[in-house]
Amino acid sequence: MIYPTEYVLGYRVYSGPLDQIALDGKHVIINTINAYSYVVAKNDPEFKQALQHSHILLPDGSPIVWASRFAGNGKIKHKIAGHDIFCHLMDILNKNNGSCFFLGSSEKTLDKIRNNIQTDYPNVKVQAYSPPFKKTFSMEDNLAMLEIINKSSPDVLFVGMTAPKQEKWVDAHANILNAGIICAIGAVFDFYAGTIKRPGKIWIKIGLEWFIRLLKEPKRLWKRYLIYSPIFFIDLFLCIIRIKKFD
Repeated sequence: MIYPTEYVLGYRVYSGPLDQIALDGKHVIINTINAYSYVVAKNDPEFKQALQHSHILLPDGSPIVWASRFAGNGKIKHKIAGHDIFCHLMDILNKNNGSCFFLGSSEKTLDKIRNNIQTDYPNVKVQAYSPPFKKTFSMEDNLAMLEIINKSSPDVLFVGMTAPKQEKWVDAHANILNAGIICAIGAVFDFYAGTIKRPGKIWIKIGLEWFIRLLKEPKRLWKRYLIYSPIFFIDLFLCIIRIKKFD
């Protein structure tokens, strides 16, 4: 299937509605891009390649929507966060008695996810695996993860190791993963488990989810929002200037 996209700052970003993303038995890699991941990828060729290899690259953040509006064709109307695609896919799985696999996070968080799914999505078969918490996985680590995932053969594989680790891991192993949709969704594991509370809908609607998250986790997120985001907007501004110059 050819997905609707728009070229934004060097990436083909999904420009269609969420309900066009379906489970059709095909091998589909879904990642997200926001101001932070865009800037990180500038100095990380493997991460950039992983994002560019996505079959669906979701616009996870208002800055990507603004980039579409001011430096593209304006096809991207709304952001689609990792939490949005997670809920969308889980609804589909629940209707179709499907299966999913969660790779990442701690056993404590995974247990909470399993318990929540029993209540929210009772028809979904769930398996999970918590890999070792380390910067780089060994060959044995990777083989263990691949074996348990492929044995499960899930309709959807959710990967939550934080960016850019999760995207690079998926890109390196995509061809040997026996799963339908492979979706890297990072912080959604903690949001859904309840270990980290996502900002309320009003903050999300007015585009200030980032601000509330910064207030709650300043030590972890200050650099993301106060350094990386300005770099993104500088690049966007320069892109707009170049476009106007050649109009």
